[in-house]
Amino acid sequence: MTVTRRGALIAATGVAAFGLFATRGRSVAAAEAFEVAYSDADWRARLTPEQYRVLRQADTERPFTSPLLHEKRRGVFACAGCGQKLFASDTKFESGTGWPSFWAPLAKAVGVGRDSSFGMERQEAHCGRCGGHLGHVFDDGPKPTGLRYCMNGVAMTFSPLAA
Repeated sequence: MTVTRRGALIAATGVAAFGLFATRGRSVAAAEAFEVAYSDADWRARLTPEQYRVLRQADTERPFTSPLLHEKRRGVFACAGCGQKLFASDTKFESGTGWPSFWAPLAKAVGVGRDSSFGMERQEAHCGRCGGHLGHVFDDGPKPTGLRYCMNGVAMTFSPLAA
């Protein structure tokens, strides 16, 4: 058996690196109980492979790949895992990061927890209903909150408001 540098890194750290983006290989929902909970097999059946990697394994989609990045219509962004309404379109802003960004979630929709992966401290954002990983929260956003909820577009759906 041949051991590659990448294989050794994965074995030593539990991190599967893909360029600059990586997965921590953990289940977000395992840490606490949520209103919506399915077995791992059920989550895999309900989600696309990319949604599963992001929502259930805390992976990160490649920047500038989500159609939701350029979504400008009025409406609501919801969790792709359970349908929980997460963000109103009037809190979305262009952050230049390559991921859909918002300055505030809807009330009680998004939970925040500590993420110390990759040798840095960040605030992980997850769906308050199913625990699905959404992205991270940073303190470099616009007023009125000063926060930037940097979300994976694949973790969300969008429903436009009727005209």
